[in-house]
Amino acid sequence: MITPADETLLRRAIAIAAAAVVQGDAPFGSLLADPDGTVLAEDHNTVRRDDDITAHPELKLARWAARELTPQAAAGVTMYTSCQPCGMCAGALVRSGIGRVVFALSTDQLVELVPAAGDWPTVRQDGPALFETARDPIEAYYRRA
Repeated sequence: MITPADETLLRRAIAIAAAAVVQGDAPFGSLLADPDGTVLAEDHNTVRRDDDITAHPELKLARWAARELTPQAAAGVTMYTSCQPCGMCAGALVRSGIGRVVFALSTDQLVELVPAAGDWPTVRQDGPALFETARDPIEAYYRRA
């Protein structure tokens, strides 16, 4: 359920996205807020400026949270973002331990507004293979931990 407090922070994420456009960057913005609504960090998409396909704000903030917050603190944090996180960012959010995401536009709505946003090619994946060989470094690492 999205509350009025959520809407206020979501509007800030949208304003970050709008400011990104003024700077020549793609229109995506995100922020992290603690349970009291205090903004901990914010960022916008810098894919073009940084020439880095991973420079999505959600991914940058997930990295920040994983590096700067304890797992308990991260679980209490909410990300507010102007658009639903892509698959890459969603995976990073899971790994970061961030507890909640509130987004403005869904991926379907984004594609409706900008059809080219849905034109990603698929990548062929073949496997699994060489299980007995591949398991050795995995088992060695996790036995140490």
